[in-house]
Amino acid sequence: MKYIAQFSIVIFMLLIANVSFLAQSTVFVFEGKVKLENSKSVINGVLLTLKNKATSKSNSKGEFKFSDVENGFYSLKLEKSGFITKLEKNIKISKDELLFLVELSPELIEIELDEIEYEVADYIVAPNMMESKRISKMSISNNSSFSWRPAPVVYNTESYNSITENIFKLVKSAPLSTFSIDVDVAAYANMRRFLMNGNKVLEDAVRIEELINYFDYDYPKPQKSQPFSITTELGACPWNTKHQLVHIGLQGEKIELENLPANNLIFLLDVSGSMSYDNKLPLLKKSLKLLINNLRDEDKIGIVVYAGAAGVVLEPTSDKEAILRALEELSAGGSTAGGEGIKLAYKLAEKSFIKNGNNRIILATDGDFNVGVSSDGAMKRLIEEKRESGVFLTCLGFGMGNYKDSKMETLADAGNGNYAYIDNLLEAKKVLVTEMGGTLVTIAKDVKIQVEFNPQLVASYRLIGYENRLLNNEDFNDDKKDAGEIVAGHAVTALYEIIPVGGETIGSVDDLKYQKSDSKVQFGDELLTIKFRYKAPKESVSKLITVALNSKVSPKIYLSQNFMFSAAIAEFGMLLRNSKFKENASFESVLALARKNKGKDENGYRSEFIRLVSLAQQIYKAG
Repeated sequence: MKYIAQFSIVIFMLLIANVSFLAQSTVFVFEGKVKLENSKSVINGVLLTLKNKATSKSNSKGEFKFSDVENGFYSLKLEKSGFITKLEKNIKISKDELLFLVELSPELIEIELDEIEYEVADYIVAPNMMESKRISKMSISNNSSFSWRPAPVVYNTESYNSITENIFKLVKSAPLSTFSIDVDVAAYANMRRFLMNGNKVLEDAVRIEELINYFDYDYPKPQKSQPFSITTELGACPWNTKHQLVHIGLQGEKIELENLPANNLIFLLDVSGSMSYDNKLPLLKKSLKLLINNLRDEDKIGIVVYAGAAGVVLEPTSDKEAILRALEELSAGGSTAGGEGIKLAYKLAEKSFIKNGNNRIILATDGDFNVGVSSDGAMKRLIEEKRESGVFLTCLGFGMGNYKDSKMETLADAGNGNYAYIDNLLEAKKVLVTEMGGTLVTIAKDVKIQVEFNPQLVASYRLIGYENRLLNNEDFNDDKKDAGEIVAGHAVTALYEIIPVGGETIGSVDDLKYQKSDSKVQFGDELLTIKFRYKAPKESVSKLITVALNSKVSPKIYLSQNFMFSAAIAEFGMLLRNSKFKENASFESVLALARKNKGKDENGYRSEFIRLVSLAQQIYKAG
């Protein structure tokens, strides 16, 4: 109770009446101030509603005011993100019974008598002058009560999928490495949120591939025959110069806004009680307004919400005013029937399906499902069933404290979609405006990568990141196996740390009897071969692309900024994860590498990364 008491709310109310007017009427002016208990701090921006009367909002001084309040029964409601409101009706206001709320529980609003003043005519009557007959008796009806307490932030309820870091594998026993590409970038913004709050980042919240893929890279445009281009490089590994680093880059085809297909977007919005904080539903509304303001006449938006139950708030329409009005009217409250909401959203999306258009559900939530279909497995199976309809899924995560990253990642992966975390309005602009095509339009699905290493040149290797995207080798040729999607204009980067033959030894296995030994003669200086499989968005049969990389290591001065900047991010990620492979990695090294290879930074994202590294350096040094 100590924590609750510290943040309880106190309202000081003043009732003002003109003497001559009071004699002829029962109309009052009701005003007061909102402030924290045991504190001089006032609370601004509190929305107060006097039922059957009007609304008022506390100003920068915490003051509010209602004019022309008549005799009668009212309910008073206070709303501000971050606080849970409980309200019961039947508060009586009259010239003989002035409003006086008394709740002594530290969880409830508390009105202290010695802080209340009454202005009558031209002088102030203070509480110690209560004997004055001009002052009405103060009371409250017995069946009235009002409570308002802050929802405490509990950080240990956040959930993340466990990440077991990829280890070095011997080429002689495991010559193939197979994984699904990943265009999700949620981990970067979530990492930023931890650091900006002055905290170390939870290790399982750090998905290194998402940190790397948050950024654009200067990769060549794809040829017309392919939806993406492929770039490869080989250079020395910055954190362990005895090793080498393989850089693989894919660049998705960019689509200009005017060339995007018509959008059929269904907003599936969590309006449960857990979404009441400023960085949840209020930020969600502001974020989606940015997207709405950039829609075209041919685009349609529908809105489904879920809390204790799910419902359609807005049928699909192109009327921006109607969309914005419906969005603005949403408020948080209730439990979270996420499963029912998803079913209803898919039903609405299928009903308004646009042939040859972009049909997509945009799920915005803190991921906290606790009513109905709630297990990760059940939700995943539900989404997998629905994706066959041609409706894709974008997940937008909001908030902190009870954030369920594991559910968001699972849903996006299952729904042939992508996943971003919105921690501020600038991130919302990046995801929903600047990169609108990349967020909404899929250009290739079920994209898989399989790398075969030459045992004559490579002793061991490890894939950096993508731990949650690993596939069995036989999955590569299985077109029924789901994999990741590439979205318009987005870059996807993967890094391998390799140990050349003749370098240090990572474990050993007996020589294989049947493995060919003449590969060096047959394939010359080929270090590895990269194979890509992908499907067009509406096709079920994959296409194959094959690229070989030779063993010539580029001198450091010839390595691209793409290579060096992505290496800096990977090194930073290993520091945050406290990787056992970090070797000589340091924040100083990351900063030097990132600053030297920042390159073009039109939107300032790389400059922000450098500032975050400096911040992390101070946080982690402080212990």
